[in-house]
Amino acid sequence: MFGLFKRKSKLEKLEERFKKLMREWHALSSINRAASDRKYAEAQDIAKLISELKHEEAA
Repeated sequence: MFGLFKRKSKLEKLEERFKKLMREWHALSSINRAASDRKYAEAQDIAKLISELKHEEAA
């Protein structure tokens, strides 16, 4: 119950965005290949940011 008002960290927000983009990428993969490729590229950019944040937290 106390987690109800907890703000999301930058890492949590990026992970949610990544998951959303991957769902969109999968949905578009059979409909519109160009849009699908753009979503995948954007998701990969966010994956790099997530990796960098995790690396910073570990250091």
